Amino acid sequence: MEEKNLESIMGLIMFGGNAKSDAMEAIAAAKEGNLELADQKIEDAKASLVEAHRAQTGLLTQEAQGDHMTVTLLTVHAQDHLMTSIAFTDLAKEFVDVYRRIEEK
Repeated sequence: MEEKNLESIMGLIMFGGNAKSDAMEAIAAAKEGNLELADQKIEDAKASLVEAHRAQTGLLTQEAQGDHMTVTLLTVHAQDHLMTSIAFTDLAKEFVDVYRRIEEK
């Protein structure tokens, strides 16, 4: 595996993991009534997802240009990490909104 691909793959894993952690922290903060922190953690998660998407876009662009790479278990793991983090962040936003409505009542 080429070094540039490894960096992109590790970026997917790292930023995806950061996004999932921040999303989980957002839910925990909202549950405790700290909606300001919850909102900040959602924003942090979204920022990490942007960085993960940059890494993914680099790999997709390379592939589209005909520079194919060998798909390894690490590559599959990285993509799985990203997709799970996106779904988790989307759900965390919903949880924070629910806790916000509860707080308002």
